Amino acid sequence: MGSPELIETLALASGLAWASGIRLYAVLFFAGALGRFGYLPLPADLQWLGHPLVIAISGLLCVLEFAADKVPGLDSLWDAVHTFIRIPAGALLAAATLGDHDAAVTLAAALSGGALASGAHLTKAASRALINASPEPFSNVAASTIEDVLVVGGLCLALLHPAVFLALLLLFVAITLWLLPRLWRGLRKVFQRVSALLGTGRSAPRPQ
Repeated sequence: MGSPELIETLALASGLAWASGIRLYAVLFFAGALGRFGYLPLPADLQWLGHPLVIAISGLLCVLEFAADKVPGLDSLWDAVHTFIRIPAGALLAAATLGDHDAAVTLAAALSGGALASGAHLTKAASRALINASPEPFSNVAASTIEDVLVVGGLCLALLHPAVFLALLLLFVAITLWLLPRLWRGLRKVFQRVSALLGTGRSAPRPQ
């Protein structure tokens, strides 16, 4: 495998894994549809993405996720449930993209893909939970729309300009490592305030 081909493969594996942490079903649907109609040469271990049944189910789930992600509160519940789906899926997609290599490379791809999906998912979930602490719904919709654009743009960049995508992905990883601790500290403060309010409510004397 030559250097340009290797960069393309790494960009595809990384892009699928990263985007799965944000919009898994959109990734499955668009990758499958592009592969089905010949716009994306899917690796041998990802040919199943182009099956009509997989495209139909992932398309339906993509629509459901698009709608659920725009509803404050429901988006965080959806994120919580998909913690156990997006991260393994990201690892699987990255490993399958490099499935024609030896076992060590495939394992490294799975671990890297899982890490990328984890970083993207946790950043999304934590930031949306903080946004949901605000009473107005518009920032939620705006954040969700930005995520939609980010996923589509990122995947297009991974396919059309893989070297640029990989460079930006490194920047994303650095920002994620800096941002995640701050997001979780913010969430902890929100939980502490909610707990304090609930505790105050329970301890208030009943009117005579």
